[in-house]
Parts: sequence; structure tokens; C-alpha cells
Amino acid sequence: MIRNLFLFILFALPIFGQASTKWWNDAVFYEIFVRSFYDGNGDGKGDFRGLINKLDYLNDGNPATTTDLGVTGIWLMPINPSPSYHGYDVTDYRGIESDYGTMNDFKEFLTKAHQRGIKVIIDFVINHSSRQHPWFAASTDPSSPYRDYYIWKNFNPGYTGTWGQQVWHQFNNYYYFGMFWSGMPDLNMAHTPLKNEIFNLTRYWLDTMNVDGFRLDAIKHLFEDGQIMEHVPATFAFLEEFRTVYKAADPEALTVGEVWSSTSQVVPYSNGNRLDICFEFDLASAIINAIKNSSPGGLANKMTSVASLYQPLQYATFLSNHDQDRVFGILNQNEKWSKLAASIYLTLPGVPFIYYGEEIGMNGYGIDENKRRPMPWTPGTNGGFTTGTPWYALGTPYNLNNVQTMSASPTSLLSRYRDLIHLRNRETALRRGGYRAGTSSNGNIYAYCRDLDNEAIFVIHNFSEFPVSNFTVSMNQSNLDPGDLYVLNAETGAGIGQVPINFQGGFSNYAIPGELAGKSTMILKIQTTPVGVEDEANSGPASFTLHQNYPNPFNPSTVVSFSLDKRDFVDVSVYDIRGEKITTLHNGITEPGFHTVTFEAANLPAGLYLIRATTGNKQQTVKAVLLK
Repeated sequence: MIRNLFLFILFALPIFGQASTKWWNDAVFYEIFVRSFYDGNGDGKGDFRGLINKLDYLNDGNPATTTDLGVTGIWLMPINPSPSYHGYDVTDYRGIESDYGTMNDFKEFLTKAHQRGIKVIIDFVINHSSRQHPWFAASTDPSSPYRDYYIWKNFNPGYTGTWGQQVWHQFNNYYYFGMFWSGMPDLNMAHTPLKNEIFNLTRYWLDTMNVDGFRLDAIKHLFEDGQIMEHVPATFAFLEEFRTVYKAADPEALTVGEVWSSTSQVVPYSNGNRLDICFEFDLASAIINAIKNSSPGGLANKMTSVASLYQPLQYATFLSNHDQDRVFGILNQNEKWSKLAASIYLTLPGVPFIYYGEEIGMNGYGIDENKRRPMPWTPGTNGGFTTGTPWYALGTPYNLNNVQTMSASPTSLLSRYRDLIHLRNRETALRRGGYRAGTSSNGNIYAYCRDLDNEAIFVIHNFSEFPVSNFTVSMNQSNLDPGDLYVLNAETGAGIGQVPINFQGGFSNYAIPGELAGKSTMILKIQTTPVGVEDEANSGPASFTLHQNYPNPFNPSTVVSFSLDKRDFVDVSVYDIRGEKITTLHNGITEPGFHTVTFEAANLPAGLYLIRATTGNKQQTVKAVLLK
């Protein structure tokens, strides 16, 4: 009976596997409004030539440098021809906005971005077009084959939209549907010829132009059912068909949905065979509110909900975008608060999206143009954005909040963004690891773990305005193996101490040394060796193997063997099911070759034991069952 029990324990232990991830889980995206990023020809409007000139600011292509921002993805707001400055009313889905340059300029930008390891997705506005699109012009004729590319009625149905807006617009003696305004008539995706044209455009941008995916604007409004204008079943059916098309064109293509709704309403768009990820608006609000209210409870609850509802890691995190007041202003232009906000969403799971200028504290609120002002690069005339007259006035105080000035300060908001992005790029657990909520003895603390295999990043945020000290943190479980693991500062590599990990991969009441400043973050790395960031890549033997003990199960002794290819320090220790160390079998400098040691367990109770071998930055564990 005991033998069967312990064999069951051995094979029924929970195994926390790595989530199914894609390239975008390794990415940090940067949203760019081309018109406002950098002017390359002096006409006052940003363009692709300007983008090319500033690519090194985003990512210089050299992973060893830290002077670039380090982003690995770009989302371009609309780049198609449009009569509007913002581009969300398209007149030619295959063309390039002339203010931004030529198709060859775009291709050059795309090539040079890809050379730096930057993926590029573009806004794909398929809910509506411009009223000036040739399709719409043709559709005004009731006998035209393009008539059903849009939604026409012989009468005014009379109802309004979801926020009380006029949605039926008169043209001659007919009415057409436009959710946002009369200049943006909705496309009728139920019409098969139009749908097929959209699918052809999808293939064109992925196959011919080689973009890496799409951000889908206003996708929840794609279909309507009378006065129901969002989350309609026909929209989900279309997205399933759309997925088949874009994945056939490029299996690695990414789609990001804009579904500006509550989490529970967003989840169906990305779970299943629809979109890859969607923006998580509720989480963005929770981050901001937690900082403003100095209370992390709501954020912790929201993150637990997000982590449980979506497919693991498959959602987009952000603070604000081009439709919202800029986050720096929302956070009272407080640099300390802004650093905390960045530290939160750049260490949480998901795919982070930074809105251009967020990293230098650009401000903007009210009308949309204010949220999309030109980017200030220097404290000089027009912020160094253009040698001409900028298309729209720069915000203030750009003489202080600009790339050049903030790059010179290692404590600036820009420097903090750079540090966090490079940390995320360096630490796989921050990109692909799971999420484990932590707890603390101090109610101002929000703590969580990002764990992957036998390594973890433990993040601690102080939401108080004041320093906190003499507090502890705990975690119920993780992928970590039991034993005394090392704690390092993840950003500097400096050793802090050790933490005893129990059999569930958790720990209790770990005392944080020193104090944590108000509205600040501490990022810890928990690993098997006291190796820091600088030494980790070159430590340990190239080949090291801990072999399964034999016999297993055993009584009263078993042989443990290991092999290594060069002389190094090796520790072989045994732990019980609670993570307590029982004995050390071997500890010291070891010559290359095959080695054996014996685990004598005559005086130990029956049960499961973990045998762990550590050398350099490598650690391996086998499970041994003692039967009596």
C-alpha cells in the first residue's frame, strides 16, 4: 500500500509547464503616429524618412548596447491615403499616405526595421472607410455593384448609436450607416465580394509587403444586428474566417484587436480561433487608479482576473493610447508615479505597447490632436522635430521633457523606460513566465512572481508615497524547485541573500532588507546560484548531467551519479518534500568525468526526496522514492 502511494506521489506531482508562446510574447511594442514622430524632409510633418532616421533611438540592432530604447515591435497608426490628418478614414487600402513618403520609402523603413529585429504591424481599418473612397462614391448609385459594400436604407431607421451619436446619414434620398460620423461610412462585411476584397488586402500586406501583422481598429463594431452594434455573433464568425486567411498568408502574423470594453467582453475576441491578442483596457485603468489612490488592492484583483480569463500571456498591456488623455497628465505629471506605472506594466505578463513619447512624459488631453502632438527630440526650436513649421504645436514643457535632455540623466523617466525594457529583453521569465500573486505584511505592497522553469523574477511595488521597511513577502507556489535559492537584484545583479523555497515552489515571510522608497519598485531574481547578471553567461561547465538515481524506488540506499566536462565546483544535496535540506552528498571542486555518490537513508522515513546538483549557473533535480 505504501509502495503504491509513493509511486502515485512521484508521478502525480504537479508539473508547471511553459505556456504556449509566440514571437510577440518576446516583444515590446511602440505605437507610432508617423505624422508626429520625426520630419525627415522639413515640411512640418513626420514621414518614413524621419522614421528611418530615428530607428537607432528605438533599437540600434545591437543587443549589447543600452543607449537605445530596446523596443522590438512597432505599431504604425494608419499609413494609407486619407483626407484626415489621423488616417482612420481610408481612401486607398493598397496605397501610402503621400505626406509620409512613397511606397519605396515605406519598404526601406520596413527592411531596416527588420534588420534591427523589429517587427512591424500596421493599422488595418476595416470597420469603415472614408466617404471619399471610390467604393463609396460608386455605391451612391443604387444600381452599382458597389452598392452593398456599404449599408444603405431607403428610409431613416431613426435610432442612435451606443453613446447616443447619429449613425444614419442622409445622401440624396437614401441613408447610409456610419458608426463614428458621416465621413466614415461603415463597410458591409456581410457582402461576400467586399469580404473577399478585404481578404485579398490581407494577403497583399502580409505576402507582398511583408508586414508582420495588423492592429484592427474598432473591431467590436464590425457587424450590427439592428440596434445591437457591438459584440454581435456575426463579428466572431467573421474573425474565425479572417484568422484562416491571415494565418494561411503568414502563420506567424499577429493580430491585435481594439475592443474598448470590459475584460469579460474582450476575452471572446482572442480566446479560440479568432484574434491573437486584444488590448486590456480595464487593466490599464486599474494600474492608473491604483497609483492615484495609493491602493494596490483593486489592481491585484484585476490582474488575477486577467490572468485567469485569457489564454496564458495572450493579451496586450498598455497605459494609454492615441484616443485617450496621455498617461503623464493623468498621473499629475508626476515622474515618480510615471516610473511606477511603467515598472508595473513592463513587468506584468502580456505584450506591452508603449505610446510614442510616453517614455519622455509627453502630455496631452482634450481634443485628439492634443494627444498626438509632435515628438520633442531636443530642447531647441520645435523640439528638433522639424526644420519647418510643425503640423501641430508641440506640447509643454518640451524644453525639459525631450529625448536629448532626458537621455543625459540616468534617473530620468526615459532612462527608467530603457532600463525596464532592456531588463524584460534580458529576462525570459518576464516575457514568457507565468504570473503568481504574492502577499505582503504591508498593505501598501503589491508583489508578484514571474516564473519560468527553475528561475523567477519577483516584483515588489510600493504604492505608498512614503518609504516602507520591516516588511515581508510570501508566495504560495511557483515552478521553483525546493531548497535554499539565491536572491539577487535583477537590475544590478547584486546578491541580496537566500530564500528557502518549499515543495510547492513558494516561500513564507521573506524579510525584504532595507527600505523601499515611496511609489517605487524592487525587482528581484530568484535562482539556483549566486551568479549575477555580468557573470552568468560564462559560468559553469559547458556540459553537466545529473543522472537518475539507481535503484529507484530504493531501500535503504541508492547511488547518485553525475558527469561534467570541465573542472568546477559541484554541490549535490538532498531535500525532503517540504524543501528542507536533509543532507549534502557532495560539495567541492570536482574534476571532469563521471562521478558517483551514495545516498544512505536507513534513518529516514519513507517518502519522496529531491536530489539536486548545482554547478556554475546550472542546476538539475531528480526525484527519489524511499520505500519501507
